[in-house]
Amino acid sequence: SRVAWNESHHCRLLAGLVPDQFQMCRRNLEVMHSIVRAARQTKSVCQKTFTDMRWNCSSIRRAPSFGSDLLKGTRESAFVYALAAAAVAHSIAQACTSGELPLCSCGPIPSEVPGPDFRWGGCGDNLRYGLQLGAAFADSPLKSSKLGTQALKAMNLHNNAVGRQVLSDSLDTKCKCHGVSGSCSVKTCWKGLPNLEETASDLKSKYLAAVKVTHRLVGPRKQLIPKETDVGPVKGTDLVYLINSPDYCTPNLHLGSLGTQDRQCNKTSPGSDSCDLMCCGRGYNAYTEEVVERCHCKYHWCCYVVCKKCRRKVERYVCK
Repeated sequence: SRVAWNESHHCRLLAGLVPDQFQMCRRNLEVMHSIVRAARQTKSVCQKTFTDMRWNCSSIRRAPSFGSDLLKGTRESAFVYALAAAAVAHSIAQACTSGELPLCSCGPIPSEVPGPDFRWGGCGDNLRYGLQLGAAFADSPLKSSKLGTQALKAMNLHNNAVGRQVLSDSLDTKCKCHGVSGSCSVKTCWKGLPNLEETASDLKSKYLAAVKVTHRLVGPRKQLIPKETDVGPVKGTDLVYLINSPDYCTPNLHLGSLGTQDRQCNKTSPGSDSCDLMCCGRGYNAYTEEVVERCHCKYHWCCYVVCKKCRRKVERYVCK
């Protein structure tokens, strides 16, 4: 992240680039800031999205040296690939809007007719450019690499496309009001993307409903087919996986499981962060922690707020 990205030899500093990515790096040096930012966002957003589950995306910290849980076609790897593909396109699209990239600018003005009292304007996110360049970078290792089976490559390419589709579907109309004395007599609107956390949340829903598939010959070519015969054909919006995941209860380096010992749990929650589910029935330990918070805040005219500091004790629970 500290690389200036102003000399083509800087591309050699990134470990693991396939030849197509290396050439893309050399031809589009200015885009590398966006790609590095996307990698950083993928790590932090993934961990934040799964903080309430046994698999909390901690294995992504070792990227690009993935563990078994992200290399063997699990539903966790499906989520990570989809999120990473969306993050690259998202980062490039917004870099166009902010003026970071010389070869692109604001997104095109929508062809749809604006509603009453609003007009197209502002600077929309250039999703088209983000998708085009993002797909070229994210998909090239899967198309040119000799590593991994054909089934795994097909799975990862499919999930990359799902990530970009979810991002495309999230492009929304955003508006700013204009008028005398703060009225909204005219609205200027543009197409913009939400933050990556929203895309990750949509992908988490697809992760929970992911379809287990097999890669087999259908007609002249191999396709991803649902493993269960009573499931309909794989849709372009389904995340897919090849093998079942470990339960992530106990450490197992071979399976890529770090276990849940010492993970914080929620004693009163009925969900996946509950102490019963998070601790896999092993029980938990309780401890008391003192926290300092702002309290008794008062607004002073004009224009500042003064608060006191209050201390209170909070009970925490961690898995045995």
